[in-house]
Amino acid sequence: MSDTPQLVVHRDKELMAEAAAARLITKIVDAQSSRGSASVVLTGGRNGNGLLAALAASPARDAVDWSRLDLWWGDERFLPEGDPERNVTQAREALLDAVPLDPERVHAMPASDGPHGTDVEAAAAAYAEELAKAAVPENHATVPSFDVLLLGVGPDTHVASLFPEHPGVRETERMVIGVHGSPKPPPTRVSLTLPAIRTAREVWLLAAGEDKANAVAMALSGAGEIQAPAAGARGRARTLWLLDAAAASQLPRTMYPPASA
Repeated sequence: MSDTPQLVVHRDKELMAEAAAARLITKIVDAQSSRGSASVVLTGGRNGNGLLAALAASPARDAVDWSRLDLWWGDERFLPEGDPERNVTQAREALLDAVPLDPERVHAMPASDGPHGTDVEAAAAAYAEELAKAAVPENHATVPSFDVLLLGVGPDTHVASLFPEHPGVRETERMVIGVHGSPKPPPTRVSLTLPAIRTAREVWLLAAGEDKANAVAMALSGAGEIQAPAAGARGRARTLWLLDAAAASQLPRTMYPPASA
């Protein structure tokens, strides 16, 4: 497990999104070259969608063999299929509809009008089963070894739909959970857990804007994961924080090299 996070700080959120998109393209191409396919976990929110939009606009996007890419999600709002608030709906608009993905390899989390109806626990269990089916014996758990798992960091330090002091952030066994009473609407969600997140080869945490500065400083200052879930998000090979200058504004400059600013 990579315990020492790496920080990259960009001038503004637009540059951060473009650089993160370029970094992700390189990572996917490298994985496809070495193993034939790649696996990425997407995140919603303004930074996750900003990255996808930057990827859609990048001339380098054609370097990716989109038919050999598996896409998963870290969390989802438990709303009807096609709802504009769903992460998958926003991801389709930002990127997915513009590239030749294999529909069988786009693993959206269940919707509230799907086969499980409004039973979010059944929906979470079904997604856990889908992950388990995609795992192979050499993987480290009942989920695939994701090449990159993307997470947006909330102003309260939440990642995916794991909120400070909420039951979900304390989960140690299950890979996917139903979330009830989310402090951020909508209240019902499906989320990967910290054990699932930590199976990824690389975890990238995205934060831009002054409203994220306190959360970034808290998560990187040794806070516990129950109080600051972002502090518990780590990759097996690398943990990368991709920030803009505003989000990094409360960190000591000794934490990141001036060249990255």
